[in-house]
Amino acid sequence: MRQLLISLLLLGSLSAAFAGDAITGRVIKVLPLFLDLKGQEALSPSLYDRDAYQAYLRPRADQCSAIRFDVLWKASDRDNAKLKLRVELRGIGQGGLPRQATLEQAIVPRFFRHWNSLTLGGGDYKDLGELVAWRVTLWSGNQLLGEQKSFLW
Repeated sequence: MRQLLISLLLLGSLSAAFAGDAITGRVIKVLPLFLDLKGQEALSPSLYDRDAYQAYLRPRADQCSAIRFDVLWKASDRDNAKLKLRVELRGIGQGGLPRQATLEQAIVPRFFRHWNSLTLGGGDYKDLGELVAWRVTLWSGNQLLGEQKSFLW
């Protein structure tokens, strides 16, 4: 009986070790934030003021210089894992024509959750026009680990 229990415990630990080879990850939260002409997303550190200022900036494209996506993500901490965050944007540009933009950033897996920021600014932001939809994905090579997307994606 004791040998059976020990062999089952050993078999279970070995299967858990082999199952740990696959990398896992997910996108937990995405905050799209408009930046004003000074590069600020808020006038004060208050979350209420940030939300109020974002509501003020959203319809006023002439007072925005960029859009920044703050992404909270989590992935299993594995050596030699090449991860990247990708932000895909869809907008309506000049003349009502659809526009697309893509941002990518290489990231390093960490033990806990981590925030990264990706910014679209300057001429690329102006060419995109009014933001309609976005999608944020976490990739390990060609394998999709997780995503978050806006309602209209």
